Amino acid sequence: MARAHGARAQMALAFESVYSTAPASGYRTVPFARTTLGSEQPLIASELLGQGRDPLAPIKDAVTADGDVVVPIDVENFGLWLKAAFGQPTTSGTTPKTHTFQSGNWTLPSMAIETAMPEVPRYAMYTGCVCDQLSWQMARSGLLTATARLVAQGENVPAATAAGTPTALALQRFGHFNGAITRNGSPLGNVISVEVTYSNGLDRIETIRSDGRIEGADPGMAALTGRVEVRFADTALITQAIDGTPCELVFAWSLGANASFTFTAHAVYLPRPRIEIPGPQGIQATFDWQAAKATSPARMCTAVLVNTVATY
Repeated sequence: MARAHGARAQMALAFESVYSTAPASGYRTVPFARTTLGSEQPLIASELLGQGRDPLAPIKDAVTADGDVVVPIDVENFGLWLKAAFGQPTTSGTTPKTHTFQSGNWTLPSMAIETAMPEVPRYAMYTGCVCDQLSWQMARSGLLTATARLVAQGENVPAATAAGTPTALALQRFGHFNGAITRNGSPLGNVISVEVTYSNGLDRIETIRSDGRIEGADPGMAALTGRVEVRFADTALITQAIDGTPCELVFAWSLGANASFTFTAHAVYLPRPRIEIPGPQGIQATFDWQAAKATSPARMCTAVLVNTVATY
């Protein structure tokens, strides 16, 4: 009897031209570390009385399909998740290609994602997947990954794969060692860790349907938040927090002229943090920052991915 193992699991992704309609072709295999993407339908216990002490049968509630996908931040595949979070990029150049993603798009693409467990076999197709949130962390060491939080309309489990024969992009990962942070064009020093979270604020359209699924997921107000933990060495960030002025933060990774990823938050506001002295060790300060729409450029953030992929 075959048993499912994560080591043999596969994931394929394609962007939909019609919401919640899985394309017949055009799927790409995507690398991932783990996923909670799935569909569930809870039961509602019976509240009826007068039938004895033993409860009557429960009834089915509405269907919820959502979950997270943890993916590597790499040179080519990460562009698929950036497109899901920000929308269609503007592509320029010959070799390499420069893909520019911008915040503020009114429409977001939906995806069909198939997770496969071939030994069972089980091929679960999730349609109408929209990216609600994309987040990652920067540190001195470890694996560099991002978490995409998805909202799907529903799950179908056919007898065989519906993704056909997917194609694959090259996998070339960025590492924390390849990363750098600048503030207003100058390197930001004494940084211990960074968290970045971009949210689309999806609004689930929970209409009455015979299949119990949502009607869709519309983007609401976007938000870009994060956290910067620094060794307390100067008062530059404290002064900015007190003055209430914004700064530009740039998070960048590079593997050479043909492979780089740059994420720019154009107007970042810092709160005034509590400076504690926990003991004899070094003093650290944590800033839970928020970004807003800048005056120039007139957007909140920009992501630029440089690689050899022709188009996303």
